[in-house]
Amino acid sequence: MVRPGVEVLIQDSLHLVSGKRVGLVTNHTGIDRNRRSDIDILADHPEVELIALYSPEHGIRGEERAGAAIESGVDERTGLPIHSLYGETRKPTPDMLENVDVLIFDMQDVGARYYTYVSTMALAMEAAGENGIPFLVLDRPNPIRGDVVQGNVLDPEYSTFVGLYEVPMRHGMTPGELARMYVGEFGISVDLTVVPVDGWRRDMTFDDTGLPWVAPSPNMPDVASALAYPGTCLFEGTPISVGRGTDRAFRWIGAPWLDGAVLAEALNGYGIEGVRFEPASFTPTNAGDRKFEGVNVHGVELVAERSDYDASRAAIAMLIETYRMSGDNWAWYQAHFDRLSGTDAIRLGLVAGASFDDLVSSWDSDVRGFETVRAPYLLY
Repeated sequence: MVRPGVEVLIQDSLHLVSGKRVGLVTNHTGIDRNRRSDIDILADHPEVELIALYSPEHGIRGEERAGAAIESGVDERTGLPIHSLYGETRKPTPDMLENVDVLIFDMQDVGARYYTYVSTMALAMEAAGENGIPFLVLDRPNPIRGDVVQGNVLDPEYSTFVGLYEVPMRHGMTPGELARMYVGEFGISVDLTVVPVDGWRRDMTFDDTGLPWVAPSPNMPDVASALAYPGTCLFEGTPISVGRGTDRAFRWIGAPWLDGAVLAEALNGYGIEGVRFEPASFTPTNAGDRKFEGVNVHGVELVAERSDYDASRAAIAMLIETYRMSGDNWAWYQAHFDRLSGTDAIRLGLVAGASFDDLVSSWDSDVRGFETVRAPYLLY
């Protein structure tokens, strides 16, 4: 039985918030095993005074499309103010933190460097530290395992909100562990406490935990999409659709000019363990990325045979083959692709015709180095 950090807080560690005025950085993924919201749990608790809420990308209810500015407002049930951290500012201001005695973070990450909830956490940690407010992370499982680390490590010159620090594409850490590393390695100064998940093992995917899956964002419908995301997210910086606006976003890619059968055959020839590529067609609807709205596109679906398959390496193979097949249909969204890649080396290598082995040649040593750095901060 796995208990998320919010349950451990209420059942075992209430002294951390008892009698204090609490600010809560959360969204619809901040729930207990019965799907009860952190907002309601804390607002209704007689020993806790919840005074403010803070909303990330996709909004407090997780319904807004990627990149959409989030408005501040009022929570209908509790009447509490909701301060947007994905609009005019992404970092809580001193006014937003007025009268807060402790700032809590609780959101479900997906285990990939690009996902912005942990960037929101980092900036909230900075603000808490600057204002002398303790910061509390209610931890949650890494849904794509904590014992698998894959992909390249971000070049700090490419630090942005979709990758603030030097971590790999698939980092294998929980939000609480990342917070500890942000303090220990990346210079955030704050009084940090992590309330751990109880009963989680590093070799678990989210499906093994027995916890209810709530799509962290509109195009992250299930764990299969989360497993593919550390790789296929790179296609956001290309003309190829990642399946936004379908029920399998990030599990497949496509474009009108691709031949799915030919592409699948080529990709399966790379011999990437634990995943196979199958021809697929889909039609994006209300996708939000303006790619082929209402158009039937062709490509491949990633079908996982193991939960440790390397989606980042799979993406490099997919990029090589779709770039080759696309000809004049290809156009880089250069700045965004490089932000996601955490480097310009992948894009420049693809343009120069670099081989698969050349493009990933440094990744294994980079991952080993990162695993050494992260080791002191692991909790499970």
